[in-house]
Amino acid sequence: MMEFANQTFSTPSTSPNFILFGIPGMEERQHWLSFPFCLLYFISLMGNCTILFIIWTERSLHTPMYCLLAMLALSDLGVSLTTLPTVLGIFCFQATEININACLIQMFFIHSFPEMESGVLVAMAFDRYVAICKPLRYTSILTNAVIANICLIIFIRGTSLVFPLPILARRFPYCKSHMLSHSYCLHQDIIKLACADISVNSIYGMVAVILTWGVDCVFILFSYIMILRAVLNIATKEARFKAFNTCISHICAVMMFYIPLIGISVVHRVGPHHSTLFPILLANVYLLGPPVVNPVIYSIKTKQIRARILRAFQKYRIRSEGYS
Repeated sequence: MMEFANQTFSTPSTSPNFILFGIPGMEERQHWLSFPFCLLYFISLMGNCTILFIIWTERSLHTPMYCLLAMLALSDLGVSLTTLPTVLGIFCFQATEININACLIQMFFIHSFPEMESGVLVAMAFDRYVAICKPLRYTSILTNAVIANICLIIFIRGTSLVFPLPILARRFPYCKSHMLSHSYCLHQDIIKLACADISVNSIYGMVAVILTWGVDCVFILFSYIMILRAVLNIATKEARFKAFNTCISHICAVMMFYIPLIGISVVHRVGPHHSTLFPILLANVYLLGPPVVNPVIYSIKTKQIRARILRAFQKYRIRSEGYS
């Protein structure tokens, strides 16, 4: 595989097969990594599906906060299902080759779902702001119609901003080495292999990042500044702790999403002289971390979801004891 990676294609091709990459230096031992990756995907799929099932079946959870949590779980589920085929294909079956069309389709979904997740995190920050700063107007501000419109806007923004990227990337000829740097197709990784001027893609990608993740970060930061001011004005220490405790899960989700995202965006623009291992590991944390960690955090920190999971375990244990 490394010999293939060092080749250069002398004739431009508009329909190449790209070669995906696992972890540098571990090509001969990648099958040992299949178990931890399978475990992570299992936790992600089961955790997010459990949250969706609980919110869907519990009528008491049909509130704005849990509707947004359900959309966050859907976004995480979409990221996991998008990356799962190629990641497990590499580590379980050594299937490293992918057609450009399949690669661009995967690229579209890999960038669309995080865009949606970023929008959901902004909406959840606004939800916490209204709940803490304007509690008496919560139900009148965040009605079902408002939440439905917010979710629709998040979906349209996430798909429409990413939609031009695969179209712009598809028009390029690719005559350089067709080896990608990751186990999945990322836009900034694909266009580096193009034998053409990629300035339009680079500028559009940067503008899209600033208008979405950049603006989202500002709104989340502003929301929490207002929340912090409101919490500090609460008289008793117990009430302040209770108010701030309702934001802990969301703060963890924000940090788990944005810190690796900022890191991978910076690393891909630093230059080729740096180690290739760090951006690969950072990209795995960025795409696998939130789908795995978010269900765990919300299951532990959200009383209603935690109680429903405990009831399900108790019923299962009673049934098991009855059969025995």
